[in-house]
Amino acid sequence: MSHYAPAIARLLEELERLPGIGPKSAQRLAFHILRSDDEAASRLSEAIVEVKRTIRFCSRCYNFSEGETCPICADPRRDPAAICVVEEPRDVVAIERTGEFHGTYHVLGGAISPIDGIGPEQLRVRELISRLEDGGVTEVVVATDPNVEGETTAIYLARLIKPLGVKVTRIASGLPVGGDLEYADEVTLGRALEARREM
Repeated sequence: MSHYAPAIARLLEELERLPGIGPKSAQRLAFHILRSDDEAASRLSEAIVEVKRTIRFCSRCYNFSEGETCPICADPRRDPAAICVVEEPRDVVAIERTGEFHGTYHVLGGAISPIDGIGPEQLRVRELISRLEDGGVTEVVVATDPNVEGETTAIYLARLIKPLGVKVTRIASGLPVGGDLEYADEVTLGRALEARREM
């Protein structure tokens, strides 16, 4: 039984549904909201309603978008011959921050994970293949996470795409800048050696 007034208990319950928010964090957020003035609370609730009302998926790459297509797909300066495949829209943001990729993206909406009941049919693989069948794409950069699910997805995509005559590359994974070699696990260190390049 909750020791809080029903309205607070309801707020705590909703906050706890958020990823990474446990009971303590939910309490901190709830008390922050309660202490803040009405205007701040209204701004927060309006921002949530607004984002749910205006944001949808880009009809081409499935990134978040306010319009039919996202700003990246709509940008004529982007190279349509290269597609970078990622798991989630937040991965697009991470890659864009590097300033190293100038093509377009394709957001799968997750990774293959049989344990969670996620197979290729639950992801936007069909949509990716249909983009490749239009021709014009010469390289697909697979930038799924460097974990078991990401690797499984990368291998699956490579098998599917290579027969179409499109080059498939995988982002290298290696040592973090500022890290110590002695603390790196052997898989990461092995990858760093494998992805070495001439200086």
